[in-house]
Formats: sequence, structure tokens, C-alpha cells
Amino acid sequence: MSAASHDHCVTIPEIRSRKAGVPLVCLTAYTTPMARLLDPHVDLLLVGDSVGMVVYGYDSTLAVTMDMMIAHGRAVVRGTRHACVIVDMPFGSYQESPQIAFRNAARIMAETGCKGIKIEGGAEMAETIAFLTKRGIPVLGHVGLMPQSVNVVGGYRARGREGADAARILADAKACAEAGAFALVIEGTVESLAHAITKSVPVPTIGIGASPACDGQILVTEDLLGIFREFTPKFVKRYAELGQIIEESVQAFGADVRDRRFPGPEQLFGLKRKTG
Repeated sequence: MSAASHDHCVTIPEIRSRKAGVPLVCLTAYTTPMARLLDPHVDLLLVGDSVGMVVYGYDSTLAVTMDMMIAHGRAVVRGTRHACVIVDMPFGSYQESPQIAFRNAARIMAETGCKGIKIEGGAEMAETIAFLTKRGIPVLGHVGLMPQSVNVVGGYRARGREGADAARILADAKACAEAGAFALVIEGTVESLAHAITKSVPVPTIGIGASPACDGQILVTEDLLGIFREFTPKFVKRYAELGQIIEESVQAFGADVRDRRFPGPEQLFGLKRKTG
């Protein structure tokens, strides 16, 4: 679609209605300039807790705080006119109880202006999802590989290879959908499981390392663009190598400065000449 066709903000009901329709295009964003670039071309922008690794250099998402998510959520909302903006709830902000989850989710929505929040977890989070949705907070679920639980499962490995694990993740997805999640992110699962989940739940699924059968796809934008190059997951397709372009540009700038080619005459301010 062209940017000209986007003259309204995508709503939660519109996202929900895209089950088995035109696939949802979703990306992450953490800053206003990036949000402005992505906004005309996507349906959903996720302010992911991946900001911890991509922007702050952490080894995982666990150190991300509420204040960080709110600051980046505000930035993305300011740069967005079309896409539906969803903000991740960080580790520790929702697991303790539905009441605490509501307090923190309400704060995120009130202080950022986002359209909803995302939480990780399956059947154990169903009560919390129901509690939030009944009180006006749209919830995007997240099942499969869950980065906030990486220490429990022992690393970033694909899920659903064994029958018991696959059955548990399928049950998790159904529980989240039944509890009221408007859509589900399926991350890092074997393709057949993601396909089965997509067929089994009445809400859209958004895949990341999942299946082309999902109702939408999401990637970390910096992975897609080749900016975040510390680690490239198997499921990422690089559409550009901007990291290399940035390095070459800075190298050229440095050479110009050292050789006094920058600033040149066209970058300088001269005195105004008097006329008459």
C-alpha cells in the first residue's frame, strides 16, 4: 500500500478483524524518527522490550524498566499517525497479580497514548488478560519462545519440537485467546506448531520465527535493516545493510575532517554584503 492510502489510525477492532485476511505488517520502533519512517507502511508498531538489547546494549530484556518503556512509547506515539501502537510490559510489571498488572498497564496507556499493551505468557496469564481486557485495556498475547522467561527454559532455542511442549504452547495460545487477547504473537516455534495455532485460535496470529501461515509477521526493525549486527536470528531476512553504510559514511566523514575537506565553502556562513 502507498502512504497516500493511510488517512486514519488502525484500531484494535481492525487488527482483530484481519484474521485470515490480508496479512498484518508489524515492526518494532523505539524512537520518533524511526516511527515516522515506518508508520505509513505498517499496520502495527510494537514498542518492544527488545529496546533493552537494541538500544541499551543489555544481554536480555530483563533489565528494561517501566520508565524506559513509557519514554520510548511516548516517542513512538509522537511519530505515528496511522499504525496501531502497542507497548510491551517489561519483566516484573505484570506477573505478580492482575491488580498490579492493571495499575502498570493503565499507567503505560495513560502516559504514552498507545492503543494497547503486550504481555508474555500462556495459561498462567489468562486470568490477568481477562482482568485487563474487562477493564478497557487491549492485550496482545505472546506465546512460544518468551524472552522474559529465557532463564527458565535455558536459552533462545526453538520451541515445540517435542509433543508435550507443542501441546502446552497450543493450550497456552487458546487460553490467551479465550481470555480476550485481541491477537497473539507466536515467537520461535517450529513451523507446524505455529500453523496449527493459527488454525485453532479465532484471533490473528503474528509470527516471528513461526510460519508464513500466520495472520501477520513482525521483525525487529534494526535486524531487518542490518543495523543491529551483534546477532542475527535464523528467522530474520535482511532487507538492507545500513550498518555497513553507517560505518562507511562515518569513515568518510572522519577522513574529510582530518584532511580539512570538511567543512567546505558550501557549509560555511559568510558575512552579508552591504548593498547600495
